[in-house]
Amino acid sequence: MKTVLVSAVALIDSDGRVLLAQRPPGKSLAGLWEFPGGKVEPGETPEACLIRELYEELGIDTWTACLAPLTFASHSYDDFHLLMPLFACRRWDGIATAREGQTLAWVPPARLRDYPMPPADLPLIPILRDWL
Repeated sequence: MKTVLVSAVALIDSDGRVLLAQRPPGKSLAGLWEFPGGKVEPGETPEACLIRELYEELGIDTWTACLAPLTFASHSYDDFHLLMPLFACRRWDGIATAREGQTLAWVPPARLRDYPMPPADLPLIPILRDWL
């Protein structure tokens, strides 16, 4: 089974809320909510992937020094295995704006379970909630 490396980030605003993005129609797992991020390209670090993806998807800039490794998900889907490090980030430049048709929501940690998420993301919720 192929392993896919995806990097994700919990963007945390000054009120302690976490940014979630809803997968747009036409993508796999459409309608589910997830932490921003994306597939790590060959030769790219997970941190470099997040810096690139946050700019492409949300129009914000951040730096490696602002990405703190928090935990990771390891989950087998039908046709691949997902390995996903989750970073925490509290500092960035710009205002997060949906640039790829996704819906965004700033969610208090206690309400993260109210948003349907892909199976790989679910075990991250209690870790993130306890950490914040």
